[in-house]
Amino acid sequence: MKQYLDLCQRIIDEGTWVENSRTGKRCLTVINADLIYHVDNNEFPLITTRKSFYKAAIAELLGYIRGYDNAADFRKIGCNTWNANANDNDAWLNNPHRKGVDDMGRVYGVQGRSWSKPDGGTVDQLRKIIDDLSQGIDDRGEILSFYNPGEFHMGCLRPCMHTHNFSLVGDTLHLTSFQRSCDVPLGLNFNQVQVFTLLALVAQITGLKAGKAFHKIVNAHIYEDQLELMQTVQLTRKPFSSPKLVINPKIKSLEDLETWVTIDDFEVVGYEHHEAISYPFSV
Repeated sequence: MKQYLDLCQRIIDEGTWVENSRTGKRCLTVINADLIYHVDNNEFPLITTRKSFYKAAIAELLGYIRGYDNAADFRKIGCNTWNANANDNDAWLNNPHRKGVDDMGRVYGVQGRSWSKPDGGTVDQLRKIIDDLSQGIDDRGEILSFYNPGEFHMGCLRPCMHTHNFSLVGDTLHLTSFQRSCDVPLGLNFNQVQVFTLLALVAQITGLKAGKAFHKIVNAHIYEDQLELMQTVQLTRKPFSSPKLVINPKIKSLEDLETWVTIDDFEVVGYEHHEAISYPFSV
């Protein structure tokens, strides 16, 4: 929690105003932020200086693991974050690659589970990672990447959190996740939850010990209309201790994650928090 608040304060103290053409707003911006999550100690990085929510973030992660390409599938598992990008994005609505209502195209989990090869085949990146780690293998290339510039035109959104690199040291599994851009007041806690949970899940299904998750953000920013709430409300509050994430121990394989697992198989315990803050969202 302290490193999240330190990043917010750093952006305020050191940030530079940058115009954002997509939103038409200015962002107070810093380049390069590094966060570390102690999955080994189960210090779940859920923000405590405002009420924060984790279920949609984990549901979205499950959808990525399953390679979903349709907002309706995400809705069924408790995630509504893809509705607008799939159905309200004018550029995507007029894209010849769009297959119809709720179609997202070749984004995120599609790339992770079915990366197109020049010969017409596909690569299941996640399957390879799970197979290797289950055998105690780390070839220094246990990488799950959603970032495929050659197919950006075939999806409704290019990824922000784009690459997850697993590292095995002895019987302990670590994760380094890379993010190109981050709305810190609103989006970061969503991303933190997913990085932590991804490492915890992969360690559990491969029979390894979870170590630390390293989260690298390139462009970390606070939008101009979020700044006052951050300064006068959130940064004035005293944080509580980190809660813990409890994952159903019956989850033992990638096939489990692909089939029967739901958000009800995850529980956060010991979560104390301040009141919610309604930060403006920039589309």
